[in-house]
Amino acid sequence: MITAKWLAGHHELLGVTLGTAFGMLARIVMLRSDYRQYPAYPHGKIIHLALGLIAGALGAVAVPALMSKDYTAITFLSLAAQQFREVRNMERGTLNAIDEQELVPRGATYIEGIAVVFEGRNYLAIATALIVSFAATLWSWIWGVFLGIACIAIVLRFMKGKTIQDIAEVSFAPVVAENAGVSVGSIYMMNVGLESNLEIYRKQAIGFLLKPVSDDAKVTLANLGLRQAILHDVSTRLGLYRDDGDPALQPLAKLDLETGSLGVLLLPREHNPDKALKSICDVPLLESAVRRPTKANKPKGERTHG
Repeated sequence: MITAKWLAGHHELLGVTLGTAFGMLARIVMLRSDYRQYPAYPHGKIIHLALGLIAGALGAVAVPALMSKDYTAITFLSLAAQQFREVRNMERGTLNAIDEQELVPRGATYIEGIAVVFEGRNYLAIATALIVSFAATLWSWIWGVFLGIACIAIVLRFMKGKTIQDIAEVSFAPVVAENAGVSVGSIYMMNVGLESNLEIYRKQAIGFLLKPVSDDAKVTLANLGLRQAILHDVSTRLGLYRDDGDPALQPLAKLDLETGSLGVLLLPREHNPDKALKSICDVPLLESAVRRPTKANKPKGERTHG
């Protein structure tokens, strides 16, 4: 039977146990399969849950090791970092292989963003385990549980990144398919030779106009990787009205060079404008696509506001 006396005599074991448990819990909270179905269920999840357990154990064990002046524990943490970098490479390779079979590929920018996220979340699991183990070992298990819950709350906050609607005003735009050309609003998208394809655009296509909210947003929307991510996400959520070998039936995203607005032409299998609008608004803003030229171009000594 576990008593207060037993807990007092085994505070290091308790710290390691709590740290490992909260590190694993942090990884479970961060591991979600949404409409993209990645990681796949169940085998993809098993791999990442196992890595989460390893990360939690490494972070938790490091505290009593350092307290006993066993500084080789730092070496184990560095080895863990190397292994998690391998996880990043593994995810990149897997997604690149899958991308070759997609009708609308994710693109290299999107894939790199996913790979970085998987690596970073393992480090968050280690940090959670380290903090919980430290608190439970030095003070009491109550402090360990309290800080563990706080770490989980912080982890959930880190999962909520920015989306397209944070940098652009998304609105519907009319799709005009005539005279062998297709336009979204005033933005010319592509030339379509067959009348039958033009008829498909008239019936099935949905157009959107993304107006950037700032000069920085104009440069970010111009990123080809972000544009490809928009097309992929919406096509994944609503389906795609085309098959392989139909180059004319292709979703596109093109810039209005004068205003910096982005025209998006979609051919969803499910013709639901409201769902398509929500899908575009919910597309994650890729970290590697974000640009802030106005901040870089400010004169020295001038403060940046906002």
